[in-house]
Amino acid sequence: MKIRVVLIFSMVLMLSCSPKEERVTLFVSQSVQTGGVGTKEEPLATISEAIQKASRLKQKDFNTEVVIQLLPGEYYLSEPILLSPHLSGLVIKGSKASDVIIKGSKPLSLQWEKYNQDIYVAHVPENSDFDQLMVDGVPQVLARYPNYDENAHYWQGYAADALSKERIASWKQPEGTYFHALHKGRWGGFHFEVTGVEDDGTPILKGGHQNNRPSEPHDEFRMVENVFEELDNPGEWYLDKKGNKLYYWPTQEGTPNTSKVEVAALKNLVQVVGTLENPVKNISISGIRFESSKRTFMDKYEPLLRSDWTIYRGGALFFEGTENCSVSDSEFTNLGGNVIMVSKYNKGLQIKGNHIHDCGASAISFIGDPSAVRSPSFNYREFVPMTEMDTVTGPKNELYPRECLVENNLIHRIGRLEKQTAGVQISMAMDITVRHNSIYDVPRAGINIGDGTWGGHVLEYNDVFNTVLETSDHGSFNSWGRDRFWHPNRKIMDSLTTANPKMWQWDAVHTTIIRNNRFRCDHGWDIDLDDGSSNYYIYNNLLLNNGLKLREGFNRVAENNIMVNNSLHPHVWFQNSEDVFRYNIVALGYQDVGLKGWGKQLDYNLFPNEETMMKSQIYDMDLNSLYGNPKFIDPSIFDFKVAEDSPALKIGFENFPMDKFGVQKHELKAIAKIPEVPKINEPKKNSKSLEPVVAWLRNKLKSVSSQEEQSAYGLTSPQGVIVLTVWNHSPAVKNNGLKKGDVILMADGEKVRDIKDFFAIAVKNKEKDKLDLVVMRNQVEHKLSVNTK
Repeated sequence: MKIRVVLIFSMVLMLSCSPKEERVTLFVSQSVQTGGVGTKEEPLATISEAIQKASRLKQKDFNTEVVIQLLPGEYYLSEPILLSPHLSGLVIKGSKASDVIIKGSKPLSLQWEKYNQDIYVAHVPENSDFDQLMVDGVPQVLARYPNYDENAHYWQGYAADALSKERIASWKQPEGTYFHALHKGRWGGFHFEVTGVEDDGTPILKGGHQNNRPSEPHDEFRMVENVFEELDNPGEWYLDKKGNKLYYWPTQEGTPNTSKVEVAALKNLVQVVGTLENPVKNISISGIRFESSKRTFMDKYEPLLRSDWTIYRGGALFFEGTENCSVSDSEFTNLGGNVIMVSKYNKGLQIKGNHIHDCGASAISFIGDPSAVRSPSFNYREFVPMTEMDTVTGPKNELYPRECLVENNLIHRIGRLEKQTAGVQISMAMDITVRHNSIYDVPRAGINIGDGTWGGHVLEYNDVFNTVLETSDHGSFNSWGRDRFWHPNRKIMDSLTTANPKMWQWDAVHTTIIRNNRFRCDHGWDIDLDDGSSNYYIYNNLLLNNGLKLREGFNRVAENNIMVNNSLHPHVWFQNSEDVFRYNIVALGYQDVGLKGWGKQLDYNLFPNEETMMKSQIYDMDLNSLYGNPKFIDPSIFDFKVAEDSPALKIGFENFPMDKFGVQKHELKAIAKIPEVPKINEPKKNSKSLEPVVAWLRNKLKSVSSQEEQSAYGLTSPQGVIVLTVWNHSPAVKNNGLKKGDVILMADGEKVRDIKDFFAIAVKNKEKDKLDLVVMRNQVEHKLSVNTK
């Protein structure tokens, strides 16, 4: 008995005396010339020294808690901060983002001389290669045409002759010129470098890989930069790499010799990199301002499955192979490419309370590895045949982000150069929560989900507006779902999904929830679920301008939403879509295009008047719906709750909070913008397009007349003639001629804008037996030669 008591006492004594985890704080100050020991009184001189010392402490005892405390100052990186698994648990923090700045730039000590009346020139070190210049902390403009104008819309200044032969002929050295142009349909942008000039004056271009829906560059929305002869405006600069000279037109009078000059030197600032088997864990980064990284638009891009995106898999902060890391209370600005890239395996990453603005590409991107996708395809036209397809549900491996959080961030003015970008981008990921973020002033989507793999995302309490500012045919929220079931040929896709009704579940495993958000898009849809988007639950959203678009897909439930001045846009639905639309308040009749079926349930909705409701009831939908004034309490202050006597309450609508949208962190909420208050339009009758339906060779045709038709048929502009129905015995239909759903774009080599154009051309060719056409079919142009007799 004594022996047992002694043993127990000894064990208790050993446990009580076991060493506790040690916590070490390493102080760093950029103001010291040589590093000390890391105390506050004798701080280290560089972050690199602190990382090295943290590594030694961790090697000695992995459980040591190490905090790197950055004291106020500017920290210039000579190489990215690399955090690997042996540094798990490391904390890097500043006192606050306004005081502690990590820069991917380096200062230059220059002696400026006058080059001409306006421009100064200085020698720079040999082999200098930078694409961003900061003077006294303010980014300057790389010499460009046309000149930068904040209010000039596309590219902040565009010109059709930006790359004309005449303009190129005026340049002494065209090589190295950057050519930027929107996609022909304004579905993002393209970027090229001029590598030479043909004998006829045509430029030789390298690039154009930044968009997954190839097209010719837009004819009008173009811009060039990095041309010496275009240095003709204050704030512009040009680097002569061969002559090692920097030219600059100052924005202030007087010599720039008293100015602080910095140039971007690094693409990546922090890289947190582990593996699935050995992840980096519990890294915390907070209270720091990150700025001044290089642009990446000419680097290697990869397609994100069959979405419209390609992307550079990198960012100022890069996470891959991590668990339970965090980035908080920091600021990101003047970064040349993507800001935060979350690549492949990441679990539990939290991005909270940050201010991201004035950066070149996307703000926050969650991008899995294609190896995790079963039978992936990488281009709109690609498809894996059923005989070769892996039909197992869900991901193939673990190389994808999951269970991550984006909360309380203020994101605006991103995509300053790259246009196929988003405030938050999700592709090949699962269970990502995006909550209480304000996202605005962006060229394309505020939030984008590129595919259905593998769902489970929750988007809630976000305020997303002023989107699609430099593109078109998109939404404040946008998604695609070109997953295994999806095929570019609609007939084949119909047969696939009829034979396999639950095929969409193979990839869209979990339901994505969009709830309690405020969206406003003035150049597209407030919510745009594009090609194939499936398995969504959309409720309690306030849509301020352009309503909800649901293109072909499965199992979308939209209920208890308010659509101010707009409605549901059902486009080309499947016969068996199982879609549900109920308990919503709409201001127009449904804007339907090319439906094969009306879903599982469209009912118990509130319409503005009887005419708009009757349109749906013709198809035996909305038989229990009502019409009338919803009686919003006070739209002038965004209070769209309905009064107690509102007819909306009779059909099942329930009020939801109107004061929780967007960033809630006090310091960020105080500076965040809010959307424009909508002016409530008077209810009006809603009818089909007023464009006449006319017959040609017994086929029914009409002009393209709306943005909805442009989107539904995959057109680059709302022009052309739609083939509504065909007569099988028509000469124009026989021998693989016209098909229902074709859109005639050209006839006899002439552009067809509308039905009048088409008939004018048809009359001119009435003596001929054939008519050459170009039609859009399944979103691809085809050349036809149809019989007319």
